[in-house]
Amino acid sequence: MKDVKDLSPLEAAAELADLAKKIAAADNAYYQNDAPDLTDAEYDALKHRNTAIEAMFPDLVRADSPSKRVGAAVQSKFNKIEHRFPMLSLGDVFSIAEVEDFVLGVKRFLNMAEDIDFMAEPKIDGLSFAARYEKGTFVSGATRGDGIVGEDITENLKTLKQLPLLLPAGVPEVLEVRGEVYMAKRDFLALNERNAAEKKKLFANPRNAAAGSLRQLNPKITAERKLSLWAYTWGEVSERQWNTQEEFFAKLKEWGFPVNPLNKVCHSLKEIEDNFKHITEIRAELPYDIDGVVYKVNSLDLQNRLGFLTRTPRWAIAHKFPAEQALTRINDIRIQVGRTGALTPVADLEPVNVGGVLVSHATLHNEDEIKRKDIRVGDMVVVQRAGDVIPQVVEVKFDKRPADSVPFEFPVICPECGAHAIREEDEAIRRCTGGLTCPAQAKERIKHFVSKEAFDIVGLGDKVVEAFYDDGIIKHPADIFTLEKRNGGAGDDLFSFGDEGLHLERRAGWGKLSVDNLFKAINARRTISLPRFIYALGISQVGSATALLLAQNYGTFDALQAEMSARETAKLVAIDGIGGEMGNDIVEFFNEQHNISEINKLREYVNVEEFVDERRTDSELSGKTVVFTGTLEKMTRLEAKALAQKCGAKVAGSVSAHTDYVIVGADAGSKAKKAAELGIKILTEAEFMEMAKK
Repeated sequence: MKDVKDLSPLEAAAELADLAKKIAAADNAYYQNDAPDLTDAEYDALKHRNTAIEAMFPDLVRADSPSKRVGAAVQSKFNKIEHRFPMLSLGDVFSIAEVEDFVLGVKRFLNMAEDIDFMAEPKIDGLSFAARYEKGTFVSGATRGDGIVGEDITENLKTLKQLPLLLPAGVPEVLEVRGEVYMAKRDFLALNERNAAEKKKLFANPRNAAAGSLRQLNPKITAERKLSLWAYTWGEVSERQWNTQEEFFAKLKEWGFPVNPLNKVCHSLKEIEDNFKHITEIRAELPYDIDGVVYKVNSLDLQNRLGFLTRTPRWAIAHKFPAEQALTRINDIRIQVGRTGALTPVADLEPVNVGGVLVSHATLHNEDEIKRKDIRVGDMVVVQRAGDVIPQVVEVKFDKRPADSVPFEFPVICPECGAHAIREEDEAIRRCTGGLTCPAQAKERIKHFVSKEAFDIVGLGDKVVEAFYDDGIIKHPADIFTLEKRNGGAGDDLFSFGDEGLHLERRAGWGKLSVDNLFKAINARRTISLPRFIYALGISQVGSATALLLAQNYGTFDALQAEMSARETAKLVAIDGIGGEMGNDIVEFFNEQHNISEINKLREYVNVEEFVDERRTDSELSGKTVVFTGTLEKMTRLEAKALAQKCGAKVAGSVSAHTDYVIVGADAGSKAKKAAELGIKILTEAEFMEMAKK
């Protein structure tokens, strides 16, 4: 990666565009889905790179720059609450030297030579909330959302025993208290133990558990989870009764809100540094997770003079903890196979305490990373808990390497099923081609097979699939269609059979009616359309749109299979929308004997229909490229796509110069904005439906 000062304006613009895209995706994963796909360290590195480039090239700052955004837009399943005062984020620093720069910058801005008091507060790793009170009564609660609009979690917040619903006399008529909802470490472990016993989703860390628990459509689920909170700031207030952060905390205690006892006023940079060292030392012993310390100018008069930058206050900063590291030995390197067939190397470590957590495994990412760092079994390595979540190997201590060590050879055969593991050109990941028959992939593949856009079998949800797979009831997709026979066979009385059957109706949570409904749902899918069948197979890179393209161009499954098995790819790669890499994935899938065996078994029970092209050629949408954005009111997104395709349109996922129409629903975001910038015609849902009728 080039140093920022060496970038040309063209390179800088391209990198800023890429950073905006990556950070936006990470924000959505973190704030909307409560399932971050980047570590804190990786995310911070992207943001710091973006900030550095923008500082060097201020004329290239984008409209969608991460420096102008907070969080992510709310999900459509929640009602929205607009914050009267934005819930802004804080700037991050990672060293005491940077904290000193911040303090000196504050003093320079205020033209003050004397020391300034700062309130130091532990930075809680949870989910931000805003609780609004009117005349002392709690009336509404919201998440941060994008900082401007949050999700309505009023009923969920009411379930938290620490949140007072009525405040004592003397409080401001309008008062918005803000803080952080979190899950204590012991409650997190208990929740995961319970979920594991019930074969439910396990949370990656307490922050995800807290966010997932608070953002439930059913408040009863929130009430079942043990959530806690700390209050630490305010939003809208009709009458401010305090002049410092310290006085505000005293008011919060008086009104019945929990306030962190570690909050401390620091009168000098030396006190700030000593406090940070103390918090760092006791961090592992705290019953809740923190990821740093926040410093705020204590005086509100000084805060008002300092004001705000684009999205952060000048008077506050977050001092984040550096990644925790430790030295240990690699005892073994093994290969994990993910649901998409990706082979991921994992180091089995001599257990070591890293930041208060006993670490015995670490990701090695991919085979290139192993080669680049020359990681071997027996090596002494520095291990880091990146983002305090995912352990990884930072470096090898070559001076401690055993004399008999040998380089690690990455397998080219899947360790789970014995199928070939191939690596496409320009890809870092090697994937198993075993597909439907690879045990490591099978469970997730079956979930995909019965999903809404595939066979859409009601009654076979994720938890049912997992339970049936674990108990040996369904190991392959074809097993779904023998369930009824194995349960005792269809007769006058489905449930009058001997002990040799599965007796699904005797399983916990099942009964005669639910089993009967499951069989009806399965039997209704014994005839399936060609696009759904292709999509259900789970071919790498083949989504529903590509499955439809293949159906349109080959007509029957036999025709598609024959050409792919013969590796006749001329027609395949000529299809608009199917590139070389995708074409290779399709061909390899049909040339893996395991997959052919699974397909042959399936077709004993399933009739795959010949594709009938019902696309209109007389529609105004015929031949046009359309993009949908926002929440539609009259139909689902799937229905809208199907209607557009029936009218002969091509549905794309992103806006470009080749887009003809962008159809916008409620909460339309960046796609609508980009369409306007490019001069692309924007249609309402009603206009789209009217055009589709013509």
